[in-house]
Amino acid sequence: MFFKKPTSGTLKILLYSSQNPIYSLINRKAKNPPYTYTQTKNYVDVYMKWKKDQYLDTIEHIHKSIQLKPIISLKNVIAQNPNGCIPISDVSKKGLHFDVKIKVARFLRQYPSIFEEFSGPQYNLPWFRLTQEAVEIDKEERRLYEDCKEDLRERLKKFILMSKQKVLPLKVIQGMLWYLGLPEDFLECLDMNLDGSFRVVEMEEGLKGLAVESNERVLSVLQRNAMKKGVYSNEPMEAIEFPLFPSKGVRLRRKIEVWLREFQKVPYVSPYEDYSHLDPNSDIAEKRVVGFLHELLCLFVEHSAERRRLLCLKKYFGLPQKVHKAFERHPYMFYLSLRNKTCTAILKEAYCDKMAIERHPMLRIRNKYINLMKESQVILKSRRVNNPYVERPKLDLDLDCADEEEECVEIGRL
Repeated sequence: MFFKKPTSGTLKILLYSSQNPIYSLINRKAKNPPYTYTQTKNYVDVYMKWKKDQYLDTIEHIHKSIQLKPIISLKNVIAQNPNGCIPISDVSKKGLHFDVKIKVARFLRQYPSIFEEFSGPQYNLPWFRLTQEAVEIDKEERRLYEDCKEDLRERLKKFILMSKQKVLPLKVIQGMLWYLGLPEDFLECLDMNLDGSFRVVEMEEGLKGLAVESNERVLSVLQRNAMKKGVYSNEPMEAIEFPLFPSKGVRLRRKIEVWLREFQKVPYVSPYEDYSHLDPNSDIAEKRVVGFLHELLCLFVEHSAERRRLLCLKKYFGLPQKVHKAFERHPYMFYLSLRNKTCTAILKEAYCDKMAIERHPMLRIRNKYINLMKESQVILKSRRVNNPYVERPKLDLDLDCADEEEECVEIGRL
């Protein structure tokens, strides 16, 4: 049997209400409803030109996240030292570990509002400690980890529950800690950081993994928002339309618009549900992949991630080989930014409808570090203009610009 309209609600009613022995036989033998076997793929592969989005390309906490990550790592090394300071020799040869592509000493000197340099007690070697502003933010960050421990643990639990076997290797989780907003040493103290629903297991190839045992049904962000709007009744294989946010100047080809309207009517398969019965080449499997990427980015701090970082998840989350194509096929849901010589996938809904997705508690702390990064640029600029050994007091950027304009006017009069 084969149907052209597998997503029709009428089809489900007919299949369940029919007294025909054929349908009764199917209902007895099949593990899943009959209409799950009528999956088709109607996507039209038409080239779509990439269009720059000025707003999404200028969100600071997204595009400065790449520079902020090694700053936080080096900050942690200094903060965890009993003396609160370290010689440059402690980190000078660990540039690859911190993902720093220049000399570590030079990198630290680029952020004088975070790292303070001074001469050590022996051999006049450079030492580094945190500035008072950085120390205060570090203390606030540690308090936040304690206050929001339950929220952060829940995000990790959802991340693991989306995997095929509800278990992930520790090395995969370690690579995602930054995006989930968890501290770098989170996996070093599992007994303190996790509750009884987590357990460490042995995986294939000698890997250690973290598994979650939970019988509770987890609803995705899409499901919860649809229920609030009254357009979803929490029935299995019920359709949910993705929220779409077209960028200015982005227009889809007519064939894709027609496909997208039909795609929105396809049943929604939650990333927390079993998907083994889905045909990987069907529209319903495509919608499951898009729903997974939507839920994944909802869990992240910036609701974005470098696209290449997500490729390691394919094996454990049942994603297709060309999962990166899903971002390109759905430009009304995702935006691909090409800043910082990389490709960053951004969830549009998080920035076009700020009430739809819960704000990550760690975002406020990261914004404070980014403000210190911007302050460092002002300090370095003032050092180049004036005496390089004398620091200017911190000035408001707008007042500084106003003073410069007044000086130009006076020179013009002379």
